Amino acid sequence: MKETFGQRFAKLRKAKNLRQEDIADKIGISPQAVSKWENDISLPDISLLSELSDIFSVSLDDLLGKESTRTTMVTEVSKRKNINLMMLKVSITSNEGDKVNVNLPLALIKLWIDADGKMPEINGKKLDGIDLKQILTLVEQGVIGELVTIDSGDGDHIVITVE
Repeated sequence: MKETFGQRFAKLRKAKNLRQEDIADKIGISPQAVSKWENDISLPDISLLSELSDIFSVSLDDLLGKESTRTTMVTEVSKRKNINLMMLKVSITSNEGDKVNVNLPLALIKLWIDADGKMPEINGKKLDGIDLKQILTLVEQGVIGELVTIDSGDGDHIVITVE
């Protein structure tokens, strides 16, 4: 059975350790309205959706339960691009609302790995949990598209894609 908006909303709120009152205070509505959303009695006004997605650090698609259109796929050997011409894209939305997009040529990452490079910090966020060697191995095997999605315990959202 598909998850309802109310179920999804309650799960997102609890994952951020927020009370219904906290959400209500942040967007200027009553706690009862938030309760009605979680009980699938009513839905938030469309003008609040962007703010709610920011509070939860999720996309509007995730907030609304839309299936992701991003895919990971393995390309046939004959159709693979030259790995030195491909890009690793890292998209970060922090729990404070900061948004960072980084595009790195895979050729540069190969050099960095060969030099025993350590993962950098981006806006003070350590990316130690990202194994660049493993990502490079997957890409060499023909895996492209969205490779990794990370939702940290403190509310950061990280997406790693190879194109």
